[in-house]
Amino acid sequence: MILGLDISTSITGYTLLDGQTVVCCDKLDLRNKKYVDFFDKSVASKQLLQEIKQKYTVQQIWIEETLNVMNRGMSSAHTIMTLNRFNGIISWQCYEIFSIRPRYVSARQARKLVGVQIPKGADAKQCVFNFLLANEPQFKVEYSKFGNPCQGTFDRADSLVIAKAGQLLCQNQSST
Repeated sequence: MILGLDISTSITGYTLLDGQTVVCCDKLDLRNKKYVDFFDKSVASKQLLQEIKQKYTVQQIWIEETLNVMNRGMSSAHTIMTLNRFNGIISWQCYEIFSIRPRYVSARQARKLVGVQIPKGADAKQCVFNFLLANEPQFKVEYSKFGNPCQGTFDRADSLVIAKAGQLLCQNQSST
């Protein structure tokens, strides 16, 4: 079974993939006021990983690489540093809890492997969402009363793409 993670300090998406079966595709919402700081969010993430270990036999962990460059109007240096720090903590927790070294794949590489096309200038998260709606019947979406996908849907979608890309990378490595 593969665990795919899209790590963020606001909403972390996670997917458990067993062969072609999506066992679980969910989110950990860390925007709640009870998560006062970075440490509370880390504890909540660790608890989630421990629950996953109790329920499932994870054999591989794939994590979306964090941004390493700033894009104009997108992420500040502070945001990138915070995400890298949180990604490192969750990566270590994965190793500590599962005794598995996580592997990393960039969002761009994962999308390409899975077959998601991102036209120039398009919103990549929306493209991933649309791709999964069209091609992945196991990807379930809840909508708000206004007809929009609920918060965390794009994070769940990204974690599914990361898990599927990890699976493909492993298949490609074993066939060579």
